[in-house]
Amino acid sequence: MKLLVEAPLNRLSLGNVAYNIVRELHKKNVEIGFFPTGDVDLAAYNPSTELKGYIETAVNSKFDFLKPEIPCLKLWHINGSDNRKNKDQYLFTFYECNDPTPLELTICKAQDRTFFSSTDARDHFINGGCDNAEAIPLGLDEDFKPTGKTYLKDVIHFGLMGKFENRKHTGKIIKAWAKKYGNNPKYQLSCCVTNPFFPLEQMKGLLASAVEGKNYNNINFLPTLATNDEVNELLNAIDIDLTGLSGGEGWNLPAFNATCLGKWSIVLNVTSHKDWATEENSILINPSGEMSVEDGVFFTKENPFNKGTFYTWTEDEALAAMEKAESKAGQINTEGMKLAEKFTYSNTVDSILAAIFKD
Repeated sequence: MKLLVEAPLNRLSLGNVAYNIVRELHKKNVEIGFFPTGDVDLAAYNPSTELKGYIETAVNSKFDFLKPEIPCLKLWHINGSDNRKNKDQYLFTFYECNDPTPLELTICKAQDRTFFSSTDARDHFINGGCDNAEAIPLGLDEDFKPTGKTYLKDVIHFGLMGKFENRKHTGKIIKAWAKKYGNNPKYQLSCCVTNPFFPLEQMKGLLASAVEGKNYNNINFLPTLATNDEVNELLNAIDIDLTGLSGGEGWNLPAFNATCLGKWSIVLNVTSHKDWATEENSILINPSGEMSVEDGVFFTKENPFNKGTFYTWTEDEALAAMEKAESKAGQINTEGMKLAEKFTYSNTVDSILAAIFKD
């Protein structure tokens, strides 16, 4: 079984997913050639010597895999997937909106198959006439596991992760939390929300706006976490995750990972969240409305990609969910931990290979 893979390998979300897929391909003894999108950067991970060698060999031999009989798995955004290395190309992509544009549909239809990480995304594209769309869920990164440590004693610890964006309601979440818990020593909020695409001064301004220029001794803004080990420590340190309040996601790795580790996530019941978050394993709230995806930064009116709406919630709903989560803090989310058994990257890769090699 031979496969050409084109994907990023770095510490960002796409790079993290690609790393997990490549690691599973290695375990399953699939011979690959690898075209990296950007530089290969494994500094965030602790790959085995064997895996490092597998990746190095795959990169060095990539041109040997430019053959019409070898299928290509491309992991990337829809925007930028209009070209292909080999005759048969299978795109694994992520979609956070709800109104596929004609260009997005054209690009996805041009693939042999297009794999989405959520059934919500798949359904939007099938409804748009993209009959080759499939849903293949992600899994828990095996680097994330319970540490068994005690972190903040007698403090209920909230966490918020993911780059600062309107889509994710980052500023709105921080403002709501500060309104209820600000400067109360019984509670803490740790935010890892730096957006690497914003200049430093702009990022500082966004954070200052989120706290409305006030000083809170129980809100910590953390620097970018450089390694999976650091991320794992934060996931274990918190009691309640707020990342699930995002208005649109392709999967939502931080909220999913926290839930798998037995934490309680407050989750907006929309988009990809519906694939894994339930009343039993999460604190769900339903959307109160919708807002345009256009933010003038990542989602612009002129761009022929990413159209439609994201979902919103009211502050009262979010605060009520936080109160509900308080009552569960310190209790292990056993239903959440079951997700780690159901959603694995081994299953993800099995589904990918089954779809590619049955064609």
